Amino acid sequence: MNRILIKNAKIVNEGTIFEGDVLIENDLIVEIADSISLKTSDCIVVDAEGSYLMPGAIDDQVHFREPGLTHKGDIESESRAAVAGGITSFIEQPNTVPNAVTQEILEDKYQIAAQKSFANYSFMMGATNDNLEEVLKTNPKNVAGIKIFLGSSTGNMLVDREETLEKIFSSTPMLIAVHCEDETTIQNNLAAFKEQYGDDVPVTAHHLIRSAEACYISSSKAVALAKRTGARLHIFHLSTAKEMELFTNKIPLEDKKITAEVCVHHLWFTDEDYKTKGNFIKWNPAVKTAEDRAELWKALNDGRIDVIATDHAPHTKEEKLQSYLNAPSGGPLVQHAVVAMFEAHHQGKISVEKIVEKMCHNPAKIFKIEKRGFIREGYHADLVIINPSLPWSVKPDNILYKCGWSPFENYTFKSRITHTFVNGELVYNNFKVKDTRAGKRLLFDR
Repeated sequence: MNRILIKNAKIVNEGTIFEGDVLIENDLIVEIADSISLKTSDCIVVDAEGSYLMPGAIDDQVHFREPGLTHKGDIESESRAAVAGGITSFIEQPNTVPNAVTQEILEDKYQIAAQKSFANYSFMMGATNDNLEEVLKTNPKNVAGIKIFLGSSTGNMLVDREETLEKIFSSTPMLIAVHCEDETTIQNNLAAFKEQYGDDVPVTAHHLIRSAEACYISSSKAVALAKRTGARLHIFHLSTAKEMELFTNKIPLEDKKITAEVCVHHLWFTDEDYKTKGNFIKWNPAVKTAEDRAELWKALNDGRIDVIATDHAPHTKEEKLQSYLNAPSGGPLVQHAVVAMFEAHHQGKISVEKIVEKMCHNPAKIFKIEKRGFIREGYHADLVIINPSLPWSVKPDNILYKCGWSPFENYTFKSRITHTFVNGELVYNNFKVKDTRAGKRLLFDR
């Protein structure tokens, strides 16, 4: 029997922090108590004195690039980076090559992950203008949800037919996750900037091309459609102040039919950072203004935004060093997301309990993930120990992404993850990822 005893931790769970011990047997949490005494010969003891113990983070939006785009990243490399960053479960998006728009292609991705993944995994089924029949075959018990791109992005899967959207929203009981940007608005903005600059449009125009208006037009339409059809809607990577009026904190999360996500980069960077970071912070939707960022933080803390995710989307440095119009959008984040949010805690922007709520509990609730996202007896032992006072700097030699760069390069974080457990296996320890692919397919209580 694999038995691990975590001692003297500041356990962060369900809105409280308390000192105590946690006992893991095989892949489950079997006891949580103020003090647990066992012979050291009966178990491995991990002393977490001075550190927080939290559930493993669940990242509901990543792009791990496999199959078809594995020069940027793959399930093995990016899940390794994820567990080093305290993310023990991920939900990956369908815009790989080929796009995951048939049940066979979708299942192929699960087979790859079963062999390669360090973290628990699920994959979204992709919707197109003409694959409704395939979408409706999706099994709600073992697939996270349906993904619709309402704006074109990497691996263009734009769904823009009104009748198709109406059918998907009214036909599937599954969670529908959407990327919301209005394509017509973006193309009109782009044409205006090209008229002014030709092919030398500066990256500082990115948030004006993929504008706040483009985001609001699309997300407000999605919300209206969900209300009309009764669909279960989850809006990914919100980036504007204006969109915050579309969401409520007046009802419990469990009763919400429309939920909202914000990503780490939209909480961290602003349009001012384009001058120094350039294409390395070029994301879709774009990083917006300081005023937008302030409203995102406000909505996150007051419960209108339910989840913090990464939209981890690696590209090579060479791709990013192209001109603004040629450089792809997206960047790698899974290794640094949790510590970035702890940095925000040190800055007084968010409590530790709220970080755990938004990165662990709420993704589990929204997607109805079985027995993960909480520190509870009988739950899978996906756990993370983080020392809040162990500074470290992001350098090329400690970046684990296959693409080899990070938008946080040279930043010194105050907190550091010291241990990550996936299904009871200690997969990250002493700042090294063990060669233990402990990830399992996520299952859903639907």
